[in-house]
Amino acid sequence: MKTLFASKLFWLVVGLVIVLALLWSRGLFNPARPQDTIKEVGRTVSRGTQSLIGGGSGFDFPDDVKGKENLAKLRQGCPFKDCIPSIDEPKFESVAEANQWLEDDDVVFALDYKGEQRAYPQRILNWHEIVNDVVAGDPITITFCPLCGSALAFDRRVDGRVLEFGVSGKLHDSDLVMYDRETESLWQQITGEAIVGELFGIKLKQISMDTLRWEEWKKSHPQTTVLSRETGFSRDYSRYPYGSYEEDQSVHFPVEGGVDQTIHPKAVVYGVEVNGKFKAYTLEAIERDTKEDSVITDTVGGERVRLSYNNGEVFVENLRTKGEIVSTRLFWFAWKAFHQETTLYQ
Repeated sequence: MKTLFASKLFWLVVGLVIVLALLWSRGLFNPARPQDTIKEVGRTVSRGTQSLIGGGSGFDFPDDVKGKENLAKLRQGCPFKDCIPSIDEPKFESVAEANQWLEDDDVVFALDYKGEQRAYPQRILNWHEIVNDVVAGDPITITFCPLCGSALAFDRRVDGRVLEFGVSGKLHDSDLVMYDRETESLWQQITGEAIVGELFGIKLKQISMDTLRWEEWKKSHPQTTVLSRETGFSRDYSRYPYGSYEEDQSVHFPVEGGVDQTIHPKAVVYGVEVNGKFKAYTLEAIERDTKEDSVITDTVGGERVRLSYNNGEVFVENLRTKGEIVSTRLFWFAWKAFHQETTLYQ
């Protein structure tokens, strides 16, 4: 009798494990903890599977590594490098093809660069965070941190060589920490600066990129191409994997100095820097104060600047030099974390 009971119990457990495994593989679990959500996003690994999944992060820095003091500030968001796989051979499709699966209200990260227009849907970047691309012949990386709401594009050329970026699995102030596969230096996404490794202290050149609704972008750029869902990975791009994160006030990873509550931590702001001075403009204030003539005129760092807003696109110009000031769109808490002395346009 005991043997029969044990046998039935054994097969019951086996059946339960199989059912749970099937549900997990189809993405039907929505993990409650942010760490588990990040692990789910990257559950299929493109590279680095030889890394120590349970006991290490895949990086082996020498004791005298440049920026060693920054290592203590990092948190592990997912277990090892490339736990969230970057897209290194992106494919693109037409507006008509993208309309088959993109809704008008979907968010895209969009480039208008040297005569080429490209859109990278947030639906895809939620699961990959980095796209290593070539636009108009120039190597560019498109980066997105879902935890900070920050989408930034950078030129991938440093000191005459082209870098390829991946997700390190590490976070600093809740922000994505990238790494380059050539030197394995670690890079802060929001600042574009190498914070650990051979290239420590070098800053990538930021390239202007808009974050807006698909309806707005395709209307003003009908010839744009769009990042395809044919990424080489099995992901449910119709599903947002972070639950209510974009709306709630909680920030799940440590932020030096704490989370600023001056306004909602997840309020979308556009941050600008002029002469070492920083200022943030909420999207709400931009929409409010550009209704009449589509512009805001202000002073930042002793310079007169003009912020233009049209069909979801933001352009900031130094009125004296007539040069563009590349703004950064992200959540308020993240801008404040990296720019403690910032002022806030009210």
